[in-house]
Amino acid sequence: MSALPAAAGNVPEPVPVVTVRVAGPDDFRYAERICAEMADAARIRGTGIAKRTPEYIQGKMEEGKAVIALCEARLAGFCYVETWEHGRYVANSGLIVVPEFRKHGLARRIKRRAFRLSRERYPDSKLFGITTSLAVMKINADLGYRPVTFSELTQDDVFWKGCQSCPNVDILTRTNKQHCLCTGMLFDPGAPPPRSDEHHDD
Repeated sequence: MSALPAAAGNVPEPVPVVTVRVAGPDDFRYAERICAEMADAARIRGTGIAKRTPEYIQGKMEEGKAVIALCEARLAGFCYVETWEHGRYVANSGLIVVPEFRKHGLARRIKRRAFRLSRERYPDSKLFGITTSLAVMKINADLGYRPVTFSELTQDDVFWKGCQSCPNVDILTRTNKQHCLCTGMLFDPGAPPPRSDEHHDD
C-alpha cells in the first residue's frame, strides 16, 4: 500500500538559512530598519529602550562593534557592543530578531557572536546586561553570566538614562537604582568558574 500524502498544514516550514557575522560599512543600508525594529520590540514588550538613530547604528557598524544576521539580503537580526566607564564594562545592546525569523534559535546565535566579539575586543572587561526576558536570561546564563544586584553594574549615568523611556522607571528612581523589574546579569572574566561538585551544608 502506498504511503498517504502528508496532510495539508502538517509539513514543517523550512528553517531559513541565516548568516550571522560582524557588521561593516556595507551594511549601512539596514540601519533605518534596525532602528524601527528596536522601537517595535520595545513597544510590544512594554519596556523602555535607549533610542538610537540610524547614524549611531552606522557608527557601530563602521567601528566593527555590531553583529548582523542576514537571510540573503533580508535583515533577520542585530546586536551591538557598547562600552561604559572607559571600557571597564561592556554591554551587548539592542538585540533584535525580525518577527519572521523568530523561533529558530537566532537570538542565541546573535548573542553568542556578540559575546565572542566583546571578549575579543575587551578581554578584561566585565560584560553585563539588564533584562526582563526569561529567554535572554537563559542565554546569558549559558554564556556564564550570573544574576547580580544593580550595584555591581556600571554606575555611568549615561547608561541609566537609557531607562528614562521605560514605563517602570519610577521603580528605579524610587529605589535609587537599586531595584526594578529588570534582572541585572554580569560576566566577570576575573571571577573563578563555579565548581560543579560544590556542595553546601543544610
